[in-house]
Amino acid sequence: MLASQRRSAIAELVEREGAVRISELVDRLGVSDMTIRRDIDRLSSDGVVERVHGGAVAREGMRRSEEPGFAAKSLLQQAEKRAIARAAAALVEPGSAIGISAGTTTIELARHLVTVPGLTVVTNSLPAAQLLHEAGGPGQTVILTGGVPTPSDALVGPIAVAALGSLHVDLLFLGVHGVDAKAGLTTPNLVEADTNRALIRAGLRVCVLADATKWGVVGLGTFGRLDDADVFITDSGLPPGARRAVTEHAGELVVVDPDGGN
Repeated sequence: MLASQRRSAIAELVEREGAVRISELVDRLGVSDMTIRRDIDRLSSDGVVERVHGGAVAREGMRRSEEPGFAAKSLLQQAEKRAIARAAAALVEPGSAIGISAGTTTIELARHLVTVPGLTVVTNSLPAAQLLHEAGGPGQTVILTGGVPTPSDALVGPIAVAALGSLHVDLLFLGVHGVDAKAGLTTPNLVEADTNRALIRAGLRVCVLADATKWGVVGLGTFGRLDDADVFITDSGLPPGARRAVTEHAGELVVVDPDGGN
């Protein structure tokens, strides 16, 4: 395969799937890791894709009604998400009941919770439920809401909302597609917005997990206000104006350093 043909194939995969990993491209195209990296660099410089750690993602911004897949989102802001997850995990007490919404930041949180004893986790995240079911320690209980899966591996819809209506958790960890001072907490999926509202109602306290790139992004549907956040955890990339807005409305702002945790 010629280099131009190979780069066209990579661009088509990114357009179709939203994101590709270098390791996946090495297997699919039968070339070296360095060759794929050079191809992605060329496509990135040509404005075709956006290079990220471990692969490439679609360059064009998502429309407000479009929802990126879990694989695409998992390649973005990895260090920031890990730091946010560490700070969030520090809030979890053994023996408590918590809620975890779907998302790539919340799955990082789930990885930090597998050793917390006596934990009960209510979640609509398929990856989080699977991780905790397979790796969670003795005494942990995982309650999966049920519902219809979205591209971001969230279970949503009337079944999920009905299940959440009879549940109560001490602390809810909520991922978001976008955050804005006026629009609040948003998602491009209106059915997921309904499910997230039900999650918020189930939480005694709400902790929003949002890396700095989420600020100013407005999805199609609002499911909460900044005032709904008792704790808002983000990274040091959040601009000063956004920090002031969060401080004015949320109960507590926690800013983490991606290079060194909190």
